[in-house]
Amino acid sequence: MKILGIDTTTRFLCLGIYENNKIYEYNLDLGRRLSSFVTPTIKRVLDALGWQIKDIDYFACGLGPGSFTGIRVGIATVKGLAFSLNKPVVGISTLDILARNAGITGAYVIPIVDARRNLIYCSIYRNKFGQSARIKPYMLLTIDEFLEKTKLKDSAVILGDAINLYKQKILMHMNNVTVLDKDYWYPSGRNIINLALERINSKKVNTAFEIKPIYLYPKECQIRKASV
Repeated sequence: MKILGIDTTTRFLCLGIYENNKIYEYNLDLGRRLSSFVTPTIKRVLDALGWQIKDIDYFACGLGPGSFTGIRVGIATVKGLAFSLNKPVVGISTLDILARNAGITGAYVIPIVDARRNLIYCSIYRNKFGQSARIKPYMLLTIDEFLEKTKLKDSAVILGDAINLYKQKILMHMNNVTVLDKDYWYPSGRNIINLALERINSKKVNTAFEIKPIYLYPKECQIRKASV
């Protein structure tokens, strides 16, 4: 079985490849240049492995929340490839992918992503039966709302690029918290593949037309008619 997974919802292009119990990953910081590098990077990695795009059995894609443009780039790329080859797709929340950076821990895991406009994307996860399980919805919150909604009795691990903005306030208002450094702030290709494998084994896959982006900014998802 061969899997190709990508996430383009942050400044990083995260690419994961799976074949015969081996995982290869490629994580590249591209910033605003991301859209022009996705397809060439996929081709270069497949060429290095001696694969053709038709060899892939499943595609996986980060759905957001995250960069509005990045979400569209990643989903459009995967949809186009999967549709042209009639292959199934696994859609995965970027927060789910990011939460896996904490590993298996007895603490709560809280990914926080800078959503701009003084807001953060976040959720809460807990280890259950050896796997990370999400116990809260995907949320778009101010930092004060976040601190109110994450009053936890047990310890917590927090990770994500919003730490760069709110670390001091988090440490002042949350007890028994471990804040991970920037090496853990972004999704990884390995996590995309591991989550995709779980979904595939559970038969939770979709067609190219069934995956949908996770937008938490409703107004940004509407196309408004120009006034005449």
